[in-house]
Amino acid sequence: MRCEIRHITEYHYSQPAWDSFNQVRLHPTQEARQSVRSFHLHVVPEAQVSSHKDYFGALVHQVHVHAHHTHLRIEAQAMVDTHALPDPGPVLVAALEGARSSLTEFLVPCPRVPSGPWPEVFGVTRPTPRDDLGQYLQNLNSFLYSQFQYDTEATSVNTPLAEFAQSGRGVCQDFTHAMLGVTRQLGIPSRYVSGYLYSGGEMRGAEATHAWVECFIPGYGWLGLDPTNNCVAREKHIKIAHGREYSDVSPVRGTYYGGGQGSMSVAVYVYRQD
Repeated sequence: MRCEIRHITEYHYSQPAWDSFNQVRLHPTQEARQSVRSFHLHVVPEAQVSSHKDYFGALVHQVHVHAHHTHLRIEAQAMVDTHALPDPGPVLVAALEGARSSLTEFLVPCPRVPSGPWPEVFGVTRPTPRDDLGQYLQNLNSFLYSQFQYDTEATSVNTPLAEFAQSGRGVCQDFTHAMLGVTRQLGIPSRYVSGYLYSGGEMRGAEATHAWVECFIPGYGWLGLDPTNNCVAREKHIKIAHGREYSDVSPVRGTYYGGGQGSMSVAVYVYRQD
């Protein structure tokens, strides 16, 4: 499937700002499940732009606006082809024993996904070594989907996982952190994924950048699972980056001098190109 993406972030300041530095993580990944045909970053006012790859391999742009300004607009445009991949065949949970040592960073606690009895908190049944790992993960995905309510007003970007566990209401970021908490406590290496979602109107989370989980399956690789929509991440999911949690993949963040009272707005558009 071919998708065109426009991601617009705008800042407005009550007083002039200057020396604005922004880290922009909006370039889709190039991998087996997707191909990037084009990417353009447009910044107003004029800015110095450089790029590098982060620790996890995502392409990051550094945007520096030196001049005084009261308005900053960062627009990313991309054209991406997504490709269908086969689902994993049967793999026993016991097969994870030999894979964990090389994937420790996706098992250990981090600030937004702290250590805790998350399987018990969310009422999850633990797998046995003889269970099929891929099927267990899809069942877990469906279970968590059924336990939470999607509510864009219930949480903010800084809502702790424990608070979401108590309320059971939140957005894709919360669903994703919850699934990461469970899978990591079960010894399943898992990572946070940010990206876009082409919904066609029937899926949740397409109004902004979306989040889902990738879990490691020995002999297969990383399986994308979307607990917000109770599905495997397939051609409608367009990946930007992955990390341990949201903080590793936040789309745009930065600092500036001056500015007074500021405001930010974000608009995301994903179109299917037939």
